[in-house]
Amino acid sequence: MNKILALAGVVLRELYRRKDFYVLFVLVALLTLLLGSVNVFNDTQVVRYLKEVCLLLIWIAALVIAVTTAARQIPSERESRTIFPLLAKPVSRAELVLGKFLGCWLACGVALVAFYLFFTVITLTREHSLPLASYFQAFWLHWMMLAVVIAFTLLGSLVFTAPSVNSTVTLILVTGVLLLGRHLNKVAAQLPEPLGLILSPIYFAIPHLELFDVRDLIVHNWKPIAWTAWSLATLYAASYAALFLGSACLVFRRKPVN
Repeated sequence: MNKILALAGVVLRELYRRKDFYVLFVLVALLTLLLGSVNVFNDTQVVRYLKEVCLLLIWIAALVIAVTTAARQIPSERESRTIFPLLAKPVSRAELVLGKFLGCWLACGVALVAFYLFFTVITLTREHSLPLASYFQAFWLHWMMLAVVIAFTLLGSLVFTAPSVNSTVTLILVTGVLLLGRHLNKVAAQLPEPLGLILSPIYFAIPHLELFDVRDLIVHNWKPIAWTAWSLATLYAASYAALFLGSACLVFRRKPVN
């Protein structure tokens, strides 16, 4: 466990050194402040649009950070040849994958805390209510969704040779699931055979990341979702993350290091 934590600490320090997070945070802040300065016909409901746009920017920025950070972990170790002394310490290949995953997940958690704190400050300047339960649920489910994405990206980094290819494929797949995942069963029901039979298993096999998108709770100040559903969603994300991590460990075990 100490080896996994040490590897995770290296990934966290890498996030602090790189400028990816700082650039995305500044872009999100500038765009949000620019939109917040616009007063459309003194409409008090415009704050909902501001919250919706800010949360959308946060989701995009967090997804980019998660994918790009995870995609370069193992390939960069190979290119710099630091993977050889790591595995000779000894650190097992499974520990290396788990340490990289934990570091990326914690790094994304730190970034999400900064993003959501900024969002909270912006919201409090426009509204005088702060539904902490809804904010916590939205933050936690967002973070759990990123755990699935990070685990899948690490698996992709062992399949694709170039981090850019892995990042592009992962971003396309994740975006497709978020936008179209919930509609695949309806599309499958309307397609002729055998396309319908092919699409239906895909619908039940893919991780439905759209389930973790509860931004409407915050945008419309709705009541929190049931904590039972929140717990099941957490377990759902943890199961898929474990599946992808287990697959990554198996692939890495059979893959030559060089």
